[in-house]
Amino acid sequence: MTRSHSEGVRGLAHTADRTVTFIYMYSLVNGRPPAEADMQRFFEVTPPSVHNMIIELERRGLIRRVPRQPRSLEVIVPPAELPMLQPIKTSAARY
Repeated sequence: MTRSHSEGVRGLAHTADRTVTFIYMYSLVNGRPPAEADMQRFFEVTPPSVHNMIIELERRGLIRRVPRQPRSLEVIVPPAELPMLQPIKTSAARY
């Protein structure tokens, strides 16, 4: 299946695609899903923007959550369908 640059996981726009990947990777690295505040800081957006994106991703069947329960996000998309992450460029010295 070939995806255009503007379409990601199941035809989502780039922002939604990145959000699903962020939730998956954050959960993998930290052992628990991100809070909405974590996503707000990472994407540098307003709290309503994050909340609306979560609701949209849930509506599309890409994530599942328990309403009013913090850190209950779960990615339903198989990891193989998530976009590859780009390396982060940093000025930090390598070990």
